[in-house]
Amino acid sequence: MADRPTDLDALIRGRASVRKLLPDPVPPAVLNAAIAAAGWAPSPHGRQPWRFVVTESAGVKTRLATALAETWQAQLELDRQNDAIVAIRLAKSQERITTAPAILVACLYLDDLDTYPDPVRQQAEHTMAVQSIGAAIQNALLSIYAAGYDAGWMCAPLFAPDVVRTALNLSPSLIPHAMIPVGKRAADPVRRPRLPTEELIAAWL
Repeated sequence: MADRPTDLDALIRGRASVRKLLPDPVPPAVLNAAIAAAGWAPSPHGRQPWRFVVTESAGVKTRLATALAETWQAQLELDRQNDAIVAIRLAKSQERITTAPAILVACLYLDDLDTYPDPVRQQAEHTMAVQSIGAAIQNALLSIYAAGYDAGWMCAPLFAPDVVRTALNLSPSLIPHAMIPVGKRAADPVRRPRLPTEELIAAWL
């Protein structure tokens, strides 16, 4: 297991979106700890409007990648790149799923949200739920990194939630939002520079 920092700031700065993972299995304790950490994220009224699906099955991962392939191809072709580039990008996206030792699928779960008679507040409740799933995923990513493993954040389910739901045989109440491949890094990712703090502050009144 790779040495990882223990202080929060170093963990936040050290975590990266890793695309190439080794095939070594991920201990169940690491995945359980990540989901437990997600459970402590802030959420509207503490409802925790998210659920995670865990898959380690090669067959399930292949089925998921295959099911998403048609949607991916259509989206990549919208970028107006030539067929060869589309094929390469499509193959890489599928490979991220099929070669990852484990995948967490983060799903929005709205059944327990508070309900309101007016659409404005109800929409705000939905928006808060969507915001909170991001916080839950970040907690999970930091937990995975702290445990000596790595992960990425794939947004493909946002564009084809029904495809993911069908491929994984999920309840209609689960709305897939993200896939998180988990494992030990096979190569260091290229990291994009971050904006300096002063550029992130719109106002300090």
